[in-house]
Amino acid sequence: MTHPAEFEIRTMTRKDMDLAVDWAAEEGWNPGRHDADCFYATDPNGYFMAFHGSEPIGCISAVAYDENFGFIGFFIVKPRYRGGRIGIQLGKHAVNYLGMRIVGIDGVEKKEKNYTHHGFILAGHTIRYQGRGIAGQVATNLRPIAEVPFDRLAAYDRRHFPAPRPQFLSRWIKQPDSVGFAVMSGPSLAGYGIIRACCTGFKVGPLFADNPAGAEALFLGLVAAVKPGDPVYLDVPEVNAAGVSLALRYHMKPVFKTARMYNRTTVNLPLQAIFGVTSFELG
Repeated sequence: MTHPAEFEIRTMTRKDMDLAVDWAAEEGWNPGRHDADCFYATDPNGYFMAFHGSEPIGCISAVAYDENFGFIGFFIVKPRYRGGRIGIQLGKHAVNYLGMRIVGIDGVEKKEKNYTHHGFILAGHTIRYQGRGIAGQVATNLRPIAEVPFDRLAAYDRRHFPAPRPQFLSRWIKQPDSVGFAVMSGPSLAGYGIIRACCTGFKVGPLFADNPAGAEALFLGLVAAVKPGDPVYLDVPEVNAAGVSLALRYHMKPVFKTARMYNRTTVNLPLQAIFGVTSFELG
């Protein structure tokens, strides 16, 4: 382990963001191929990198969605520099940037006690499941997401996330190498989902739906958009029994678990309608 006496924390450039995504891939987090553009545009001032001289040695994100809520992710220190002050200072820098906002994190399960020590409260766990693409037909009640008026989609998304995120969402649904569907109940929007290309395979996220039948229709439509047999991942809140059942029904296997935590207070979300979270990095 190397613990430099001096290091500096700077706001990331867009190029730095690419390096942070590369580090996330090395950690086995399997980021999306186009995550960097979507993430960085959401809050360009909310990404930070630690430097020892000219060498980047750690990073963290602290995305401010609005004046009330932010999310911390991309918390990485290069292996040779771990165990010292760098991680602590990056964490403090991120929390200070977000100020008095409620802050959410998806921490690795083994670090849960550390985050509790720093004032974060466990809200629940999320399980990453891995499966395979499945050939099939798109259900008749699914509509390409581009056909849904954006204001309706953003309003639906807001019901399932702690803050409005139109800037993020407008890019997320249009990123390259992705497919999105909405599920309709008559003329009403009853759910939506996205599948995107990642370093390995494809991730479904988010997957929001009013009921299990809608979630299953969305899931099958999305996984049918990739080649049969390609790896597919879905991050399901553990408390959503119907979501866990959906993953297991299609022979998905649990890969790892994260802890969703908040500082100050927990956030009430309709977890029974959240069958797949959007991302571990931005919530």
